Amino acid sequence: MTELRQVLSLKQTLQLVMTPQLQQAIKLLQLSRLELNDLVGQEMLENPILDEQETDAKEPSDSGSKAEEKAERVEERLERSERVEEVKGDEGANDIDWEKYLENYGSYVPTGAGVRPSKDDLPSYENVLTKKTSLADHLLWQLRLSALDEKQQAIGGRIILSLDPAGYLVADDEDRLAGKTITDSLAEQLDVPVDEVEQVLKAIQNFDPVGVAARDLRESLLVQARHLKIENGLVYAIIESHLSLVERKNFQAIARALKVPKEEIIEAVRLISQLEPKPGRFYSEEEPQYITPDIYVYKVGDEYTIVLNEDGLPKLRVSPYYRRALAEAKRGGETRSYIQDKLRSAVWLIRSIHQRQRTIYRVTESIVKYQREFLDKGIAFLRPMVLRDVAEDVSLHESTVSRVTTNKYVHTPQGIYELKYFFNSSIRRTVGEDVASESVKERIRQIVAEEDPARPLSDRRIVDLLGEQNIKIARRTVAKYRDILGILPSSKRKRVY
Repeated sequence: MTELRQVLSLKQTLQLVMTPQLQQAIKLLQLSRLELNDLVGQEMLENPILDEQETDAKEPSDSGSKAEEKAERVEERLERSERVEEVKGDEGANDIDWEKYLENYGSYVPTGAGVRPSKDDLPSYENVLTKKTSLADHLLWQLRLSALDEKQQAIGGRIILSLDPAGYLVADDEDRLAGKTITDSLAEQLDVPVDEVEQVLKAIQNFDPVGVAARDLRESLLVQARHLKIENGLVYAIIESHLSLVERKNFQAIARALKVPKEEIIEAVRLISQLEPKPGRFYSEEEPQYITPDIYVYKVGDEYTIVLNEDGLPKLRVSPYYRRALAEAKRGGETRSYIQDKLRSAVWLIRSIHQRQRTIYRVTESIVKYQREFLDKGIAFLRPMVLRDVAEDVSLHESTVSRVTTNKYVHTPQGIYELKYFFNSSIRRTVGEDVASESVKERIRQIVAEEDPARPLSDRRIVDLLGEQNIKIARRTVAKYRDILGILPSSKRKRVY
């Protein structure tokens, strides 16, 4: 017979509880500037306690010694923002000394306000661009101005809207599996003869850009060659049958196949190289992405000054109206409870933003300390560095450093970089300190830029040249870095004309 008993035991465990406030602080760390602006705007809509503090738009900019003094005050403010008495437990939450708490977190005025580098230190700004004309819009405009009748224009519109970003008319996977050409598919969809689709297609192929709406590279190049009236029969012959050999630059094989001197083949390929392999490229290029740095690092004398860029961030504060309402509300009343709840949420947001900015500042300060040579001399002097190096230096967890450096950009004397850029693996040197992988990539780029185009360097030769600089690296690593840099193999970099 089994005996059933109840036993009372006491067990102590250590457990991390992710409070909503902690989750908010972690979320704010990894947000970009735009995402932070959106979040703050949403919070201001949902929480009436939050108010935006107006600032004087005519506040003068500072540079030089004044900027350095401002930066010191930024540091003091950030340090002071961390020193606040914690109220522990749910019971004490309703008895917070709000007057003392608001003294520390009653507002968030960006710490970088009024601290700006001089115009010479700021990154240049391009003119504001309007919406770029798309390839489809450009072709439809020409279609409407063409001599094609209404039915043909309907066919043309369907063709234009079926083009890929490079300007090609390519059948989808379903049609290819069914053995259909793109013109067969369009004719079936529009319930018109294939010949009519082909007729309209040829007209569109002579629109600007010439060669658009081709079904493959060969057809596009032939249309362009005919449009330019290139009076060289070799050009047509090479495009028709030997493009794969052109890609491999095997001109000798083309010369044997066409039974003409190699020199004539080279001249014909030179003409082909002036044609556009992707007719829609100009119109399909993505809009430029403009980056606003989260932090500036600029040189003042012999030292580097760090300034948080908080231009455009809302300058938050707790609404004076609700401060008065809290003071006048009765203890234990619903009004006071509501205001305290919203006030607690507002203060936590302001505090989390303080902490976010403080952490970004400290991490950047550590990066500047490690990468002084890079700031002075450029990419070739970038030091190998991992997250642990900075994490140990600023007493943070590696995951926190990773969040802080994600989607955050710094403006330096060497250009604008993502903070993550400074973390890279090391490559061993036969003599001296290890070198950063990004530095090795830059050296490979320089070696290829300085090579003789008629005799491009092989990966093995690049390994030897790096070895002369005391950099020990495998050939497959050079090939990998070359691919990352978008550099073609030596066989495809060779120029013979």
